[in-house]
Amino acid sequence: MPLTLLPVGAVYPAPLALPAQGVQRRRWAFEPNPVHGLEFDLYWLLALPLFFGLGWLAARHETRSAHSQAANLPEGYFQGLNFLLSEQPDRAIDAFIDVVRIDPETVELHFALGKLFRQRGENDRAIRVHQSLLDRADLDPKAREQALFELGLDFLKAGLLDRADQAFSRLELGSRAEQAIRHRLEIAELVRDWPLAISLASRLPTGADADAKPQRAIIHFHCELAAKALAAGDRAGFDRAARHLAQAQALGPEHPRVALMQAELSMARGDLHQALLAWEGLRSRQPEWFVLGARAWLQAQQATGQLDQGLAVLEAQFEAQRSIELFVTLLDARLERDGPVKTIDWGRAALSRAPSLVGLDRLLDIELAQAAPGPRRDELALTRGLLRGQAQRQSRYVCAHCGFKARQYYWQCPGCSRWESCAPQRAEELERA
Repeated sequence: MPLTLLPVGAVYPAPLALPAQGVQRRRWAFEPNPVHGLEFDLYWLLALPLFFGLGWLAARHETRSAHSQAANLPEGYFQGLNFLLSEQPDRAIDAFIDVVRIDPETVELHFALGKLFRQRGENDRAIRVHQSLLDRADLDPKAREQALFELGLDFLKAGLLDRADQAFSRLELGSRAEQAIRHRLEIAELVRDWPLAISLASRLPTGADADAKPQRAIIHFHCELAAKALAAGDRAGFDRAARHLAQAQALGPEHPRVALMQAELSMARGDLHQALLAWEGLRSRQPEWFVLGARAWLQAQQATGQLDQGLAVLEAQFEAQRSIELFVTLLDARLERDGPVKTIDWGRAALSRAPSLVGLDRLLDIELAQAAPGPRRDELALTRGLLRGQAQRQSRYVCAHCGFKARQYYWQCPGCSRWESCAPQRAEELERA
């Protein structure tokens, strides 16, 4: 609506009339309340500067507190940080040691520094940091226990196993008892002290966690002792092996390693019947583990005059499992019984039903050994050469935890020391599954 200017002296129109009675007009916050007067508005006017003043005082107090804390830190603290930034860790350690002597509140700083050195592989410096804490007479018991535990980890990382074991053994009555026992168990496995490993593992508490009491590990410890006794090759050794296997079976009645070693012990004693019973029980319960003993089982069958029946059983199992180990075992047994020509024909037919790069590599070895000099032999050699590298990689056993690969099967992974972390199938089979 356009703005109209009135001439000088003109009469302005009257203001708009107020709403009729009973209609509420909107009242602004700065207008006085007819009932309560200015009470509500004065509260707001008083509260705003009050809040502002309180915030200013809190900020001032926090700033003074921060400055006070910084001023209370010893000069050696800042010197140590400066040495760290200047990549002078030796001088930094000396500075931080002085800080701890002056101000006990910086003990946590040393723990952090020691862990940092250990993670970087500077184990001697980590040992020096934690040993300096232990040398203090005024260190409280909780901090002393932590320092001793960290020192044990330093020794373990540095490969000083005897000193690490001594450090952890001193913690078995404190709050870190379970951790200490587990680390002592780790050391016992590294030095292959199986009786000590059994003792330590048996002391771990039983709980909902399946790893709280490593019962399966104890089974392997007994099997390791049985293997050592078997290697002696005498009657006394066989008796010791039998006792350890009995203890292992009591803990794991259907453990595959126990069954395989019981069969091995029976073979060493000349009891083929008992050996075949142990293998048959494993083959019916856990056929995937039986493949690790299939070659020895077939030899026992041959020794009892049942080679043909044994080959028929293995062929049926191969058709069901498509196991590389079974294929190679059958190929070698047929080569010995039937000769190369029939063996090659059987191998080609088997590979057409269950293709395998590892199996083909072994079959090419047999074909190449029988081929006469000439173009055909050259082609076979070229093909095998192209396949050999990949076949060897596919023929290895793989740890499911750390990925370590090995040509032979290990019950304990050499890479991460886990028990039974490698499947009884080779890499090619695992990728195919």
